[in-house]
Amino acid sequence: MPLALFALTIAAYAIGTTEFVIVGLLPTVASDLHISLPLAGLIVSVYALGVTFGAPILTALTGRIARKPLLLGLMTLFVIGNAMAAFSPGYTPLLVARVLSAFAHGVFFSVGSTIAADLVAENRRASAIAMMFMGLTVAIVTGVPLGTFIGQTFGWRATFAAVAALGVVAFAGIALLLPSDLAKAPPTSIKDQVRVLGSGRLLIVFATTALGYGGTFVAFTFLASILQEITGFSASAISLILVLYGIAIAIGNIIGGRIANRDPVRALTGLFVAQAIVLVLFSFTAVSPWLTIPTLAALGFLSFANVPGLQLYVVQLARQVRPAAVDVASALNIAAFNLGIAAGAWIGGLVVESSLGLAATPWVGAILVAAALVLTITSGALDRRSQPLAASLRKAA
Repeated sequence: MPLALFALTIAAYAIGTTEFVIVGLLPTVASDLHISLPLAGLIVSVYALGVTFGAPILTALTGRIARKPLLLGLMTLFVIGNAMAAFSPGYTPLLVARVLSAFAHGVFFSVGSTIAADLVAENRRASAIAMMFMGLTVAIVTGVPLGTFIGQTFGWRATFAAVAALGVVAFAGIALLLPSDLAKAPPTSIKDQVRVLGSGRLLIVFATTALGYGGTFVAFTFLASILQEITGFSASAISLILVLYGIAIAIGNIIGGRIANRDPVRALTGLFVAQAIVLVLFSFTAVSPWLTIPTLAALGFLSFANVPGLQLYVVQLARQVRPAAVDVASALNIAAFNLGIAAGAWIGGLVVESSLGLAATPWVGAILVAAALVLTITSGALDRRSQPLAASLRKAA
């Protein structure tokens, strides 16, 4: 693999760390800024919304810019956003800083996949893209726990300062290692994106993605608070538990990809059933440290095991209903993942603020996952109904 690919991987690692590290720091940020836990949870929602709406719009607007200058500009924006977060005097400046970082996040992964594929031979493109996204997975396993430890030891602002420094390293790597003559993909217009959103079949899958992936975030956003206030773990133990959770996520992502290869609908049906059950169980096991650990391992595994299947299903379906806009459909499904994060964090905040309280977030999340299960079964039934119709149309032609 070319060295330029490692620069993209480092950038993905930095971006993945800044997206998820706030989960481990939420109680610390809330205490320091003198805000409620639900209000702190909006920091997660605002970032995810920045990715959701910033990625498709900014990718379309920057389509004519040369790839290397675009990536350097994105990493500059990323560094500025995290540096602003590190020096934020209050809640509102922190939200603004997170939105800036989110804009960089969305466009980076939109164009980074194309660049990674262009850096290698055609038969190694999938491996190159997987390597770039490995930075995101490794960030969940190591960057988030380490960032949480730094924030708990030196203050949450130190975590964002460290992430900004990582962004500087990624900027230098891209500047030094990435070729200047990278080919530009045809720019995706807003019109193309609207056309994809006009497909009812794809909208069902986008909704499935948002609900199925976002359901876990109703509880995951407030995981540090659940572990401290309900389970009784010390703040210092949170980092170690997040390592376990991250390892489970990485394993789930790999195995989820394997079981979804043949039949993504069938795989997603089973995964959503298991995910809803484990979320309900977490409502009961959260009071016991010994039961919480295996429950979280199972939850981490399941929460990301559905990602490959959801992405594969969108691509397969787009080839049938919007064959000229498969890449646009794939990008919009990434936006749906982040919309799910935003909605899950927001709903979790409402639950925490209500009479139900923190302990109810897991089973409320299970309701969202159950809704995704219903949509998956519905979409699968529509697939089976359309197959005989397509076959008869081919015969008639």
